[in-house]
Amino acid sequence: MQLEHEIQRFKPGEGDIKTVFIGGGTPSTIKPSYYQDFFSIISPYLDLNAEITAEANPNSATLSWIQSMKTLGVNRLSFGVQSFDNQKLRSLGRAHDKTQAINAIKNAYDLGFEHLSLDIIYNVNGDTQKLIKQDIDIAFSLPIDHISAYELTIEEGTNFTTDNKQTDDNLAFFVADEITKRGFEHYEISNFGVYQSKHNKGYWELKNYIGIGAGAVGFLNDTRFYPAIDIDRYISNPLDINEEQLSKEEILTEKIFLGLRSNIGIAKSLFNKDIKRKADFLVSEGKLIQTSTHYYNPNFFISDEIALYLMS
Repeated sequence: MQLEHEIQRFKPGEGDIKTVFIGGGTPSTIKPSYYQDFFSIISPYLDLNAEITAEANPNSATLSWIQSMKTLGVNRLSFGVQSFDNQKLRSLGRAHDKTQAINAIKNAYDLGFEHLSLDIIYNVNGDTQKLIKQDIDIAFSLPIDHISAYELTIEEGTNFTTDNKQTDDNLAFFVADEITKRGFEHYEISNFGVYQSKHNKGYWELKNYIGIGAGAVGFLNDTRFYPAIDIDRYISNPLDINEEQLSKEEILTEKIFLGLRSNIGIAKSLFNKDIKRKADFLVSEGKLIQTSTHYYNPNFFISDEIALYLMS
């Protein structure tokens, strides 16, 4: 089976898979029975306490779908809510409404999911602090332990135009303040929670990860694996995968950018004398904080600027 060949490229051992994330599309439109083979194949490699997340859209995450995914082993759901305002949802082209979003999350909680997350989007044209606060208020009335808050970006080739987006830099700070004052830790530029996603943190720590599916990137040691993005091409030859070997400098750059935009931080041992001198200067200016082993960034929203300064 091709899926087994893809996994064996990474040569996992018993218990090596600590997290699983089913996403990058709309997993809740796929019948749970179609996931059975996948779970059978990865089962020997799963850690006993593995975090297994599935993304879900509120309109397609039916009660039976949620229950079946839990039976398969999924223990965390991430709902693409985006907003609880029906007008904003329509402008974003979403197929669900406020009531469906609320009911989907409540259903998951009632069925025993311990970890539930939702996404919200801000800086959509017409967004105000009042509207965003309403979204956050409703989110915190629900049994969630994680929120991802993303600024709207317009991808080339999509049906969205720049008319859908506004630019208000203050909204990012407003969103972060509204969420953190309710007790969720801001642990990455777009992520907040009393529970912090182990899977996401694995990416930011540059741990090895297996990518399965069209466009699903994998990473092993210093090499990235890129399968075909086109679905038909991927199905015809899923093992036709391009490889990119990263240099030590490229890996350091990624660790700097990822460490500064999250609470992962950057190990001091990675820096040469020149970069360490710059980092120490930023500590003296209050832009970074340090421990005996790491540097940390207290303001994720200026992470790119700090990274560029360190590497200049």
